[in-house]
Amino acid sequence: MILVLGATGSTGRRVAETLRAQGHPVRAASRRGETPFDWSEPGTWEAAVAGASAVYVTAPDGTPVDPAFVSLAVARGAERVVLLSGSAAEVMGDERLLAAERAVRDSGAAWTILRSSWFHQNFDEGPFRPAILSGEVLMPLGDVRQAFVDTGDIAAVAAAALTGDGHAGRTYELTGPDSLSFGEAVEIIGRSIGREVRYLGGDEDYIAAHGFSGQSIQAAKAFGALRALGDQPVADTVREVTGRPPRPFEDYAREAAARGAWH
Repeated sequence: MILVLGATGSTGRRVAETLRAQGHPVRAASRRGETPFDWSEPGTWEAAVAGASAVYVTAPDGTPVDPAFVSLAVARGAERVVLLSGSAAEVMGDERLLAAERAVRDSGAAWTILRSSWFHQNFDEGPFRPAILSGEVLMPLGDVRQAFVDTGDIAAVAAAALTGDGHAGRTYELTGPDSLSFGEAVEIIGRSIGREVRYLGGDEDYIAAHGFSGQSIQAAKAFGALRALGDQPVADTVREVTGRPPRPFEDYAREAAARGAWH
């Protein structure tokens, strides 16, 4: 039995689908899923981990991965733990993700950490969809390029790590095949849907839109650190692990537009 957390989310849903398509037994867990699971309610943890030999761990943005849950899963028999983390966590000072990585490494299980770039699906399932619909995307990263990755590719690598050999103790950088600036990504989506979508990439735009709160200024500083890091290099991890190339952003945008994702 493989426990998949966040099974109604962008990656968890696809991890569960991928595993089931490969014939593996899956327990899909989320707040509104087949198996109830809530990071803030430890009473939901025991039933979720019971009998699971491997666990895919992800948490909603802003929610910490509780080390007590990881310890419980391993105590109940989980031999593999695969964690979804993020690229440049140190640079952006993302202590939530760094703490999650430490919890998994210290768990005693065979662990694999997936350090993902920005998702393609952030633009149609996630936080940038309202911005695309409004015609204006605000992200203070200037022209720095990010190697956006498809959640289907993340799921394929996660499934391999949960079920195959050779992944224990590995930290995988997951990217798409190309690095694009947010402006280039937004332009591609605009062409796909046949209307202009503007990109605003300055700190002043971000702070003006979010107000001069300590939180918004701190966020701008974190994005500034990522911007100072420069263009994100492309990794070949998806191909190395799955045997197939990662999905290009252009293909994602065209297919999402064709199914009416931004209508």
